[in-house]
Amino acid sequence: KGMATPERATIASGAMKILDPRRLKPDSIETERIITVLDDTIAKLEMSSLIPHIIDSLDRFADMLGPAITNSLIEHQKLSNEMGNLLSSSEEGDTMRSEEQQGRFCLLEQRLKCSVRNVLRPLLANPSLCQALKYEAWARDSPAEEFIKAFGEFRNFMLERLVTSPAEEEEKIQFMADISLQIKKNTEAITALQAELAAAIRTREEEIHKKDNVIKDLRNNIQDLTKDCKAGIQQMKQQGEKKRKEELQASQARCARLQQDIQQLGAQLNALVLEHRASELALRKRKCRAEMEIGNWIQKYDTDMGEKQAEYEEVQAAYAQEKAQLSLLTEKHAVLLQEYSQIEEERRIRREKEEQALKELATMNLAATRIQAFWRGYLVRSLFKSKRKKKKGKGKKAKK
Repeated sequence: KGMATPERATIASGAMKILDPRRLKPDSIETERIITVLDDTIAKLEMSSLIPHIIDSLDRFADMLGPAITNSLIEHQKLSNEMGNLLSSSEEGDTMRSEEQQGRFCLLEQRLKCSVRNVLRPLLANPSLCQALKYEAWARDSPAEEFIKAFGEFRNFMLERLVTSPAEEEEKIQFMADISLQIKKNTEAITALQAELAAAIRTREEEIHKKDNVIKDLRNNIQDLTKDCKAGIQQMKQQGEKKRKEELQASQARCARLQQDIQQLGAQLNALVLEHRASELALRKRKCRAEMEIGNWIQKYDTDMGEKQAEYEEVQAAYAQEKAQLSLLTEKHAVLLQEYSQIEEERRIRREKEEQALKELATMNLAATRIQAFWRGYLVRSLFKSKRKKKKGKGKKAKK
């Protein structure tokens, strides 16, 4: 009636496959980068939420923080006080200076953000100092604590979503549905067994009660057959006791099987817990190594940015010099452009005059060509007329 052994083996293997802690590791560089960014953001949020409490007890933490971080915190406190004064004055002041106050507020807000970054950068570069500050200045405001907790839940949710593919998500949902169905079936089987056991006990009690009544009736009504009745009653008691023991043994066997199944499931649960703890320890070690690498990268980044800043200043100086030269060349170009426009205008006027002269010359050539053609035609016609006259004169003489 309980769960079959092959089914238990299949479900156990499915559970080990789906709930394997190694599946929660990032499976790509992009996933690791996203989780690293979220972890860095959580660390920054935790440290930034402790800054007001550290500033309130700055004398106690001065030796631990060092002069550089202490000066940064003092500067941050000054900016915070200035921001508070500005906000209070903007609430009480008139509306004529609202634009000026808005400009001051934006500038002060930028400076305050830079101050927070300047405070967090050396703090996060020293993990041991961060741990000491978290231990000493553990108090946070409830909104900040709730926000950090919510952000941590968001980080865990993002990790689970990033490492779980759609097929695995469907497999997990189907596995949970199968587990729920199997639990329901086991619960129904246990309920049925308990009901069957209760019914058997009630039936046995009723039978014993009936037999006792029969015995009482026999004792009251048949006093002459006492010996026979005693023998029959003894035989009936033996049979009933034997049957009761058989049913009790069967019930104990079923209970033992169920208890064995419960012990197996408990052993599987303990094994999963041990695996999860080992995975958590490995992840913590990996996280420590990643934090050290990130600190080294941040120091290298600061060094590179210092070199880039020096190079930028050199390029900026060269750019300013070239810009001055460009302004001089621009002025010269404007003068040359004006002269060029005058020369172009003179060339245009000259071209127009040349084009006009060419048009007139073409007109005169056309007229001369037509006059010459007309004159040639006239000469040819005159020559033909003279020849015709000569021919006509000769003809007349021949007729005579």
